[in-house]
Amino acid sequence: MTDDKGELSFLGHLEELRWRLIKAAIAIMVCAIPSGIFWKKILDFVLIYPLRHTSPRPKLIYTNPSESVVLSFKIAIAGGLIAASPIIFYQLWRFISPGLYRNEKKVILPAVFASTFFFIGGIAFSYYTFPILLRFLTAYAGSRLDPMFKIDEYFTFLLKISLSFGAVFELPVISYVLARMGVLTAGFLIKKFRYAIVAIFIAAAILTPPDVISQTMLAGPLLLLYGISVIVAAVASRRKAE
Repeated sequence: MTDDKGELSFLGHLEELRWRLIKAAIAIMVCAIPSGIFWKKILDFVLIYPLRHTSPRPKLIYTNPSESVVLSFKIAIAGGLIAASPIIFYQLWRFISPGLYRNEKKVILPAVFASTFFFIGGIAFSYYTFPILLRFLTAYAGSRLDPMFKIDEYFTFLLKISLSFGAVFELPVISYVLARMGVLTAGFLIKKFRYAIVAIFIAAAILTPPDVISQTMLAGPLLLLYGISVIVAAVASRRKAE
């Protein structure tokens, strides 16, 4: 549905959003199939492997007869979400593209690749730093307590941290696109740096589990990404001016 100027109406935007979400959901479900088939291998490599670097080594348990079945579905969906991320980002940027000028639409395809790269990079970064967090948490009580993790809670803990890192690693991409649109400048980011520090630690407290270590592990890279975003915004603004 369009108006006389050929622009999408409000209901037209809702219809467009609905189809974009449906396409993204289909992509997730299709990509979830291989993850569901090989869920045990994913369990061994992704969930159990980080525990081998902790001392004392935690034991994974489940307390509900159907919990392992539910876990396999959760692993399948999580794997599908990550594998389908290029398609998800494509649908997202395509939904945004009607609001951009013709010259601004040129950044859509690079933004899809960059979004996917930083999202996967954030997840990979969290995975390789996760053992550090686990070592601290399991060694905190020393030999006084035996660590036994409920598999569902452990998986949720790991997934929340991974997706949080994947999301916040999108900051440079968002900064680049907004700078190309003229909405954001490097000077603005520098001027608001003090407020950004407060916002970053608040976001880290919300996105991560309630412990200081995981919050600091997220806040540190966020501060670095904010600095990178300043450089990215400056480059994007210069290209826009050319």
